[in-house]
Amino acid sequence: MSKLLTSFHLKGITLKNRVVMSPMCQYSSEDGFANDWHFIHYGSRAVGGCGAIIQEATAVSPEGRITYGDLGIWKDEHIDQLSRIVNFVQKHGAVAGIQLAHAGRKASCSLPQNGGKQLNEGPNSWTTVSASPIPFDKGENAPKPLSQEDIKGVIDDFKSATMRSLKAGYKIIEIHAAHGYLVHQFLSPLSNHRTDEYGGSFENRTRFLLEIVDALIGLLGEKESLWVRISATDWVEGGWSIEESVELSKLLKDKGVDVIDVSSGGNAVHAKIPVGPSYQVPFSKRIKREVGVITGAVGLITDSKQAENLLNARKCDLIFLGRELLRNPQFVLNAAKELGDTVANYPVQYLRGYK
Repeated sequence: MSKLLTSFHLKGITLKNRVVMSPMCQYSSEDGFANDWHFIHYGSRAVGGCGAIIQEATAVSPEGRITYGDLGIWKDEHIDQLSRIVNFVQKHGAVAGIQLAHAGRKASCSLPQNGGKQLNEGPNSWTTVSASPIPFDKGENAPKPLSQEDIKGVIDDFKSATMRSLKAGYKIIEIHAAHGYLVHQFLSPLSNHRTDEYGGSFENRTRFLLEIVDALIGLLGEKESLWVRISATDWVEGGWSIEESVELSKLLKDKGVDVIDVSSGGNAVHAKIPVGPSYQVPFSKRIKREVGVITGAVGLITDSKQAENLLNARKCDLIFLGRELLRNPQFVLNAAKELGDTVANYPVQYLRGYK
């Protein structure tokens, strides 16, 4: 049996295999509500055999959205449609997770198909916030720096969103602390120039994330798991580094975070990123080995043998697939054939296609 398709036990939950659908924004919502597109999108990957599905960045507040088309969980009315998705996903053997997010200074943007530029006026724009009044890119408005009272409000938003997520039935809560969004903006010295207790030193820059973790960890039961996605490096000298990511991961593990989902970049437009197959895996490997925490690897992992080799080399514990699952919703079913394995909960409706 391949390692990729063996079950993985984590706290009180079991993934039937080590393939995790990485959160990927669909920009297909109105007022934060999920709809039939999301139901089919996530449901098809559950039928396709994923061990866990992490729902796209879901905003904890309206101003936390990247675009006006983002999913949200800032009000109780969002729960019913999300619960419908969760029930279907878990009925077909995948563990349902949700990524809770706040875009910070990278918010108030047009949809990607419309250019994705930040909107400065009109009904689909709003004032952005961040650690410091530093715009992400030239021509964008400087975000409003969050006061300490504002920070407490955002933490409360994450807490309320977690409570709604648990009510909807999600078993995995992932905090989005990567890709240049609000939590990452506090972590990185490129975007955090504060002089109070939330800026300057490593201890101060990590305080916001650690306070979010403290607010959430007590809400989870024995069969629920807290994950954090980080950008292991800004890929820019003087920015957030892999060394800091290792130290942060130690703190997160000590607080009860179960999985570090290791990505990179997103906080500097001028970063030069050496994109290629498995290009972010060395960060996952280092955090796994130096911290002793469960890690997920992500980044141009596109075939089953590549994924199997990464697991056997102990460079990660879980394989997060993004774009490959957009191209191939039945990646796991195909991987079983390629690796000579069987798949748990094989959909009987598809058996004719795999004999």
